[in-house]
Amino acid sequence: MQQSVAPAPHANLFVAMVAGEASGDLLGGLLLDGLRTRWPQLTCAGIGGPQMASHDFDAWWPHHKLSVHGYGWEVLLRYREIVGIRGQLQACLLRQRPDVFIGVDAPDFNLDLERNLREQGIKTVHFVCPSIWAWRAERVEKIRRSVDHVLCIFPFEPELLARHGIAATYVGHPLANVIPLEPDKLAARATLGLQNQDRVLALLPGSRASEVRHLACCFFRAAALIKRAQPAIKLIVPAVPALHGAIQHAAAQAGMLELVQIIDGQSHTVLAACDVTLIASGTATLEAALFKRPMVIAYRMGWLSWQIMRRKQLQPWVGLPNILSQNFIVPELLQERATPEALAGAVLQWFDDLDTQPAKMAVLHQQFMALHHSLRRDTSTLATHAIEKILAR
Repeated sequence: MQQSVAPAPHANLFVAMVAGEASGDLLGGLLLDGLRTRWPQLTCAGIGGPQMASHDFDAWWPHHKLSVHGYGWEVLLRYREIVGIRGQLQACLLRQRPDVFIGVDAPDFNLDLERNLREQGIKTVHFVCPSIWAWRAERVEKIRRSVDHVLCIFPFEPELLARHGIAATYVGHPLANVIPLEPDKLAARATLGLQNQDRVLALLPGSRASEVRHLACCFFRAAALIKRAQPAIKLIVPAVPALHGAIQHAAAQAGMLELVQIIDGQSHTVLAACDVTLIASGTATLEAALFKRPMVIAYRMGWLSWQIMRRKQLQPWVGLPNILSQNFIVPELLQERATPEALAGAVLQWFDDLDTQPAKMAVLHQQFMALHHSLRRDTSTLATHAIEKILAR
């Protein structure tokens, strides 16, 4: 009887990757950590940011080139440039023939690219299932045509995809391993020059230019109302370095530039250090939940984008902590409801609860802890094993 031959170990593996914004760059860096452990001689290139670059990723274009959000003029103004980048990247990858292409989130950019590469015989993986369970359910057919495998970060997603004939693996959320179960608030405060007894509010108006444009001024006006009510509260903003100037400008417009501490990056240190956060809807809200921090989730976008998104929304929640809990465990203030007055009131309510509602705060902490445990897996290893099986086919 003939023995089966083990697949080649892919010692000189070439992986192409695309991450289109700061959160995708972070996830891409965490994935590369596992891939390099399995394949030390790995070559990896495509589109990414500083986190991926720290793992010897060759960024042919920086990730912020793809960072755009919405449906209106925000997209139309950048459409030609982004489509041009995708065309150039596709031509390059068809010449160089990577062993596998991994699209990290950014489904509007990656799914079409993945479909075209797959049709030409290149294996494709999508890391982070598009949120078909929250909105744009019609995307499921595009996913089925575009990818060989989906790496899912939420436990209910593989079963949902399997109903549509899409192979998937639950790998947990990488951030759940990076963020400790019990963050060290005192150490984080020492790093940022804050005192142990300080009351601290973190303002996170987003990692995209369009988010900062729509939210930053509103956040700083809310912060002015909060400071008027409780002058001792310290305000700190972790800014994506490329958006530092825009955030400074928004703070100055609101008359708050001298009253806030704006720093480059360090969002995890800031979330560990704060008592409460006012935060843009997105991956950062999950990070805040993993840090066990009370939050007020806000979002605003252009009128046309909002009308389209609202029609495609499938669930009553937009914030990830609420979606995963299937309940409004933290407040969401969206579009016209996201006024400075409403945001300030919701934030001040959390500060009041910290002083007067220990039972309520204990329940919230328990909910965040349960969420953390449900997402905590050996993501790098599970993802690497899934990719290895695809390569062995």
